[in-house]
Amino acid sequence: MLNKLKILAVLIAAGAVMSSCSLTLPVAATSNSVGQKVGTAKATGVFHILFFNADASIQTAAKNGGITKISTVDVKHNNILGIVTSYETIVTGE
Repeated sequence: MLNKLKILAVLIAAGAVMSSCSLTLPVAATSNSVGQKVGTAKATGVFHILFFNADASIQTAAKNGGITKISTVDVKHNNILGIVTSYETIVTGE
């Protein structure tokens, strides 16, 4: 019985270590009507410091979605074991 508990504890610990976290937060909203267009821009890095050719700006997200009047801006943050981190800017509008 004790060995089964040890194995279960190891499996739970391994699952916790190999998990990831994702969080989406609102950043801004305007008085413009919410449009049908959605644009995104993403930046992925390692250890929160090494980002290569990354542009997760609001301007790039709006351009990627063909948006000229921004309604809302959200930012999605993903973290995998504290090693790989990504930021995605999501813009809606017309």
